[in-house]
Amino acid sequence: MRPTEEEEELRSAVRAVLHRHPEDAAWRPLTTQVGVAGLAVPEEYGGAGCGAREVGVVMEELGRELSPVPYLGSAVLAVQTLLASGDGEACARLLPSLASGAVVGAVAWAEHGSWDPSAPRAEAVPGPGGTWRITGTKEHVLDGAAAGVLLVAARSDAGVSLFEVPGDGAGVHREATVTMDSTRAQARVVLTAAEGRLVGGVGEGARVLAHVLDLACTALAAEQVGAAARCLELTLAYAGERIQFGRPIGSFQAVKHRLADAYVQVESARSAALGAAFAAAAGALELPRLAAAAKSACSEAFSAVAAETIQLHGGIGITWEHDAHRYFKRAHGSSHLFGTPAWHRARLAADLGLPATT
Repeated sequence: MRPTEEEEELRSAVRAVLHRHPEDAAWRPLTTQVGVAGLAVPEEYGGAGCGAREVGVVMEELGRELSPVPYLGSAVLAVQTLLASGDGEACARLLPSLASGAVVGAVAWAEHGSWDPSAPRAEAVPGPGGTWRITGTKEHVLDGAAAGVLLVAARSDAGVSLFEVPGDGAGVHREATVTMDSTRAQARVVLTAAEGRLVGGVGEGARVLAHVLDLACTALAAEQVGAAARCLELTLAYAGERIQFGRPIGSFQAVKHRLADAYVQVESARSAALGAAFAAAAGALELPRLAAAAKSACSEAFSAVAAETIQLHGGIGITWEHDAHRYFKRAHGSSHLFGTPAWHRARLAADLGLPATT
């Protein structure tokens, strides 16, 4: 599972842009200079036609820097939802602007903390002229407060369906939510008879979201690996320069053991993330299993390594001036995003026909 030359060039390009531009100003150069927004968009819709492996490279670099750009919510969730819907008209109309980065998209999916594709309870009823009226509340909408277009999961008589709703449309109320991780913008979206346009087939939403969930977990796993690896880098550097009892703390056997354990966790998580990315890129049937395993393993590895970063940095690790707390908060938030590790282990066990376990 070695990266290709093209993937390494992509990694270098993304890293260079992130180093040159402040966090909040990186989205435009990432889209115009590197083309990350359209990376997974087919060429016919103005994108680069790449796959999950390239997306994983970008996500890993964004994770290293805890970048707040709307890549996961727009270039992964929104783009993959449109592609999975099979709605050619919606793809032709929406994907070019998403691919260029001119418009940010968001998927309004989760309710009451659940990411189960069959769980949405927002209501959709037929409206005039082939439109629909959607009512309900969505939580944890990535970049939802600034998105130009919302893809909303709502339930009609035929089951869960997907609808395109203008972000500034009538009956749409959006408010940014305050979360532990301030580097990941989320919003609460309240829809009151908001006008929507059907995307894909009626009742096809759960099927589409099940596939998007696997791709989202695969992308997030790569981000978690990048962030965990950066935590380890920071801790190794600190252990080599922090002097205690006349010698670097990294020379103490107990510290060496903890750093070695962290390294094993990072590399094991990397293997899980790459396995899911390769499966997604190949369209393998094993993707649901590998995505669930990657989300569980990478979430727990990142959380453990981020906690060690704080511990091994000592007093400075719990100050606002050091980045350790930012990685710890991202680890906590990303662990719950798209479902907890325990929920994904239950998914994996069910798929394998095994008893559920925590």
